[in-house]
Amino acid sequence: MATITVRYFAAAEDAAGTGQEEWAAPTGATLEWLRGALVEKHGDAMDRALRGGSFLIDGQVRRDPGPIGGLEVDVLPPFAGG
Repeated sequence: MATITVRYFAAAEDAAGTGQEEWAAPTGATLEWLRGALVEKHGDAMDRALRGGSFLIDGQVRRDPGPIGGLEVDVLPPFAGG
């Protein structure tokens, strides 16, 4: 297991009720796993925040369901204009 830091912004922060959390991620954790875990913990508000959003991992925007591959994940909701 690895510990990853998940930081939340805008609607994702509102849904989580915090700006940052530590998560124990299983070996080989994927963004699909993280997305499901976030929705399971934080409910429908997080699901809405994630629908058009993306993840920023080590400075790279990601929307795919693949391996996380980093220890810091930013949860970014959709932004106006793109």
